[in-house]
Amino acid sequence: MNYLLDTLLYAGAFIGLLFVLVVIHECGHYFVARFFGVHCPRFSFGMGPVIYKKVDKHGTEFALSAFPLGGYVSMITQKMFEIEPELKKEFTEEQLKKTFDTKPKLQRAAIMFAGPLANFILAILIFSFIFSSTPDPKSIIVIDSVDDMSTFNQGDQIISIDNVNVYERKDISLELLSKAGMTGQIAIDVYQVNLDQKKTITLDVDNFLTDSKQQENPVSALGISIKMRSLPIIGSIMPGGAAEKAGLMVNDKIISINNSGIFYASEISPALNGLNTNFVDIEVLRGNQTNIIPVELNLVQNTDGIQSRLLGIQFGLKRSFFASFIKGSKETYNLSVKTLQFIGKMLTGNMGTENLSGPIGIAKMAGDTAQAGILPFLYLMALLSISLGVLNLLPIPALDGGQLTLLGVEAIRGSPLPDKVENFVYATGTVMIIFLMVFAVFNDVARF
Repeated sequence: MNYLLDTLLYAGAFIGLLFVLVVIHECGHYFVARFFGVHCPRFSFGMGPVIYKKVDKHGTEFALSAFPLGGYVSMITQKMFEIEPELKKEFTEEQLKKTFDTKPKLQRAAIMFAGPLANFILAILIFSFIFSSTPDPKSIIVIDSVDDMSTFNQGDQIISIDNVNVYERKDISLELLSKAGMTGQIAIDVYQVNLDQKKTITLDVDNFLTDSKQQENPVSALGISIKMRSLPIIGSIMPGGAAEKAGLMVNDKIISINNSGIFYASEISPALNGLNTNFVDIEVLRGNQTNIIPVELNLVQNTDGIQSRLLGIQFGLKRSFFASFIKGSKETYNLSVKTLQFIGKMLTGNMGTENLSGPIGIAKMAGDTAQAGILPFLYLMALLSISLGVLNLLPIPALDGGQLTLLGVEAIRGSPLPDKVENFVYATGTVMIIFLMVFAVFNDVARF
């Protein structure tokens, strides 16, 4: 029974994921096509036999099809009428004037670009929702352990790689992966907490991260392991608690407790419970000024009779939706650039193609994240939406990027390519996509 439920969950998560991503993509094409006056005879939600359909006042048939595996938008063209003149009978005189290929090149380019753009917008909105729904932990990357030959020191904070700031585990992994195959120098800025100073460590690398096993954990190539530690910045204050009574405020950064330095949020509770008094002096950084605030701690006892001293604060700042939107936009941009870089590194052989996932791999990820919760599932949806947007912009003829490339060629030549050449180009692009899909499925089978 559990196996059946798991199978249904994984299948449902995969179908739902694919349906949303493709339909959003097609919505981009549809709305911009309509804006520029191109007639769209059908917008199909799903594929296969039609279950339900409705025609709007513009003559577009909105169809719900049997298999919810994506969808498509059709647009009328002069070329389709040249091939099948009988099709003209299905449209009004007004609709026949609204063909895609008679529109100016910039309008056709906008229609093609709108699909990937819709995927990027979806990713921004999903990231914005996730960031606004979760507190900002104000955390930093800390070196947890080092190898014997490492030039790093345990406890140092990693700030940036080649002047690109890193804030989370994925940031440092993505930045290192973007340098796969590199020969040269990598500059890593660290903050040495004990010495209160910044230091730049320069690493000489040769064919960096070309081993696929290293690419699974790129940080290990530096000879270190890392962990995330939250900074002691107050995110919220419990009403009636010791912190509120003493006058501590949200955004205060705790620097010391009774003159003992505090660097991370996890150090506060042990420091308080190691005292033999309920009265403490807490030094905080508020704006650009430091203040020493006397606090009378609350003493509580749990069911086991163990007493604890509580300050009455929590860490993690709530983001505004505007701040979340800005962060979501930056995240989408950065991941789009990294996706393009990784595709390039796969083509040059600097990154293993075994990282490429097909439908089986995506279905597994969809099911795993669905089991983990709505936010992980949405995060995966945003990642795949970015991937779909980037992949569709590649100059492969059967994709949006290929059509944009052909429009560029048409602009340079002053006329479209001959039909035979164009058909050959599209056939080649289709073969490339089929080969890519087969290869991805092979990877999935080999992996799982």
